[in-house]
Amino acid sequence: MTGSRAEVAYLRALAAFKTPTLDLLHGRYAPFVVSALSLMFSADRPTVAVADAHVEVGEMLDQLRADGYEDDRRRLPAASGREVCRYWVKVGWLGQQIDGETEVYRLTAHAVRALEIADLTGGGSRVSNSRVRTLLEAVERLAGNADGDPARRLKRLKAERDALDAQIEALENGPADPVPDDELLEEAENVLHLSRGLPADFTRVAESIKAMQRDVIRDLRRDERPTGEVLREYLLRGQQVMQSTREGQAFAGALRLIGDPERIDELTEQLHGLLSRPFAEMLDATQRTELDMIGRRMELGVQEVLTAQRRASHVIAGQVRTHDPVRDRQVDELLRDVISGLQAWTQTRTPETPVEPLRRLPVASIGHLRQSLGDIRPPGAPAALASQGQDVEFLDADTRAWGGPHYAELEAYVAGLGDTFDLGEAFEGAADITRRPVDLLGLLEIAHRGALESGDGVSIVEAVRPDGTARRFAFEAVTAHARKESE
Repeated sequence: MTGSRAEVAYLRALAAFKTPTLDLLHGRYAPFVVSALSLMFSADRPTVAVADAHVEVGEMLDQLRADGYEDDRRRLPAASGREVCRYWVKVGWLGQQIDGETEVYRLTAHAVRALEIADLTGGGSRVSNSRVRTLLEAVERLAGNADGDPARRLKRLKAERDALDAQIEALENGPADPVPDDELLEEAENVLHLSRGLPADFTRVAESIKAMQRDVIRDLRRDERPTGEVLREYLLRGQQVMQSTREGQAFAGALRLIGDPERIDELTEQLHGLLSRPFAEMLDATQRTELDMIGRRMELGVQEVLTAQRRASHVIAGQVRTHDPVRDRQVDELLRDVISGLQAWTQTRTPETPVEPLRRLPVASIGHLRQSLGDIRPPGAPAALASQGQDVEFLDADTRAWGGPHYAELEAYVAGLGDTFDLGEAFEGAADITRRPVDLLGLLEIAHRGALESGDGVSIVEAVRPDGTARRFAFEAVTAHARKESE
């Protein structure tokens, strides 16, 4: 082997071991990571709320430490559940997204592939009659589709038709021999083996769509080409996002097979029927659950990819509509200024230096703005209001009767009551025009100018409204002392 070939193989191996999949399996805490992810995520639980994941990982760590693995620091991370999950997101084993109004975690394609390699279900890969037959049939179908000779293809199709006719004739002549349970068990395990690759395939398609979305947004913000050309190209890519990636094209082909709801319902019924067969008892509980969830797993995978497609189209279309190169450059310059200012500030400050928060934004002090550039005269104050020599005359006496208290009459009345008087008795002795309900408030206001002394009893007075109706009011007995004004 030449040195160049050895170097190429070595560099390829180095690159492979730097992928998140192998990094997970060969990491320091690989057993804990694989066990925790396999417990949290399953076919019927593809996403986990962020808060729930933090609590579950923390409980797993506490349980393992309580079981005697506390000193095994090379296998258990010395961190909280939240810190562990954040690290998994950072290295590419978990992905974050918004599901409705909840932030959730989802396994990435690398993590799904690592769990498949670890294979904690106990159904390890092995050579079987069913698996070999599946491989041979796939190779034969591939060779037939790739054959360009119509005569050979016609001969092959006739042979398949003859085999089917022979099976039909055998069933019409009498009951067929049942298939042994061991063979059915092999075929069921082969189905499970094939289904375990579906989550990684669907997740890989969704992640490729998200990567394409990020590339589109990044290229659009660079503004290296004319705006019209950018709009035409990226609007087209936003509409045909599924045809822009190899994984998307492969998924589109698979969607034509499994996208029909009736096909999914038929698959679910077939799986339920298989679980009722005697050979299904030879499967363990995990395998039976996994077999039953194949239809649901395919449905969730299709939904994940379609959701990623709709989200990418929406983001790209929104970016195209709101694309403003000048504003983007201003935002970039502002962010660079903030980062440089923060770096300069940290060079002259220590972590213990207190930071005075900005409690409010500064307000510019602006005086009177001229309304006309041609008027050079300074603004002046408005003219003073003309003073009235006499009080306002009410033309309608009834309107005045329903107005506020008669302060002038009440003040003259209180002046003749002496230094001390009871508020209830004073109101009862007032004239009829000053015994309205509103005049009671006015009398209390005038009495409050001096000193008030509360009594133990209750005063009950009767007020007369302008229309002649009476109203009774009860309040705590109050003794008022007239105010002595100095000269």
